[in-house]
Amino acid sequence: MSSQSQQPDPPYRAIAAAIRARIASGDLRPGDRVPSIRQIAQRWGVAVATATKVTAVLRAEGLVESRVGSGTVVSASAAPSVPAAPAPAVVKRSGEPADREPHRERLLRAAVAIADTEGLDAVSMRRLAAELGVGPMSLYRQVANKDELLTEMAGAVFGELDLPQPGSRGWRADLEEIARLQWRLCRRHLWLPRVVSFTRPLLAPAMMAQTEWILRALDGLGLSAQTRMREALTLHSLVVTVALSAAAEAEAEQSTGVTLDRWRSAARVRADELLGSGRFPRLAGTPEETTADLDGLFEYGLARHLDGVAVMLAEQARARATGDRTPAP
Repeated sequence: MSSQSQQPDPPYRAIAAAIRARIASGDLRPGDRVPSIRQIAQRWGVAVATATKVTAVLRAEGLVESRVGSGTVVSASAAPSVPAAPAPAVVKRSGEPADREPHRERLLRAAVAIADTEGLDAVSMRRLAAELGVGPMSLYRQVANKDELLTEMAGAVFGELDLPQPGSRGWRADLEEIARLQWRLCRRHLWLPRVVSFTRPLLAPAMMAQTEWILRALDGLGLSAQTRMREALTLHSLVVTVALSAAAEAEAEQSTGVTLDRWRSAARVRADELLGSGRFPRLAGTPEETTADLDGLFEYGLARHLDGVAVMLAEQARARATGDRTPAP
């Protein structure tokens, strides 16, 4: 027997075989989460690049698939008896050679897909290189650094929004429309709120177009440029703040494997103890599902905020009608 035949399998193949065996035995069933790249790295004590190869192998065999908000799960087509055929260390896409430099659009699609399914922390140049089957340094011919990559990713997803012409339905309907479009966008791309900054805004044209649209929707209302800009930022922040909670919950479920329902069940004894003590009677009288209803929280916050804008505009109109020379907001 040659010395080559006696060498053990590379770590990524051994780890892939362990997960494959769990799928074959039915321990992991279709739709179940498989360990994330971060969990593989921690559990088996390997580098992230090695953990990435594990997922790539299982995906190439059709055993796992990426699902938005859930991470990597067992594919619906995964059968109880799974062949243990090895896969190449680097998965090539569409028959492309590994040394081919990826186009910028392909790079962004891959980065967004990773962020959507595994979270923003999973996006790195090394991870993208493994996903695309290229050398990490080739990616720097497409983007200068991680910050530029995040800007381009945000610009790409904001470009998904097809904004209607503002002004035809009134300011409130316009602001409701764009806030809900952005809310749905953040629900599709849970990582997006984490890259939005109000003090150091991303200079992405598609994102800047969102703010410009809001400013146009507020034209003709007698508001100062400062107030219109503050309104645009406030509307953005309302969406982002609630969306951050949705992102945090999805990341917690993916990193721990514990769903919100399971977490609540585990915490129920302590919650019942506190709420039954009589110290928090109003909290005890609140329906449990209220705090987890982020869609309801968003809609409530949006409605109450726009109610306030309506009051401001009405007061401004009364001031004009009575000749009040107090400067408009």
